[in-house]
Amino acid sequence: MGSDNREATPQAPVPSCPDCQAALEATGRDAVSFLLVDSLTLPVVGCEVHLEQFRLVCGLTSENPARLLSHRPAGGIICPGCRRASRQPTHPIVRIGQGAVALIGCQSHEKDVIDRYRAGRETRGQLNVDGPLSESPLD
Repeated sequence: MGSDNREATPQAPVPSCPDCQAALEATGRDAVSFLLVDSLTLPVVGCEVHLEQFRLVCGLTSENPARLLSHRPAGGIICPGCRRASRQPTHPIVRIGQGAVALIGCQSHEKDVIDRYRAGRETRGQLNVDGPLSESPLD
């Protein structure tokens, strides 16, 4: 996550989506969802619409469909770093159109998910997919 990283930065501009703003400012577990993509389980925060867009793009390059859970997964979060990540003061924020999704995990898993999102965007661009994602700007 270098300085040229526009879409995922720890101090990204505040999203203009009011639901994303509310989710990112919320405290407590109610604001947290869980992204399950292949072998990764990562807590994420954002509005329902932008979380779904993030999930769809991440799922384009996964072996199995990516899923979002609104509750803690049955097996919990296995990675000790990801379990402690909520105590960290900053987390990367991925811009999605007018919204954003915050990733709350260890640095390694945050990077893995950001890389998967970027690969999904690239794949989506190559496929030139029509549908709900193409109607919403992701830049």
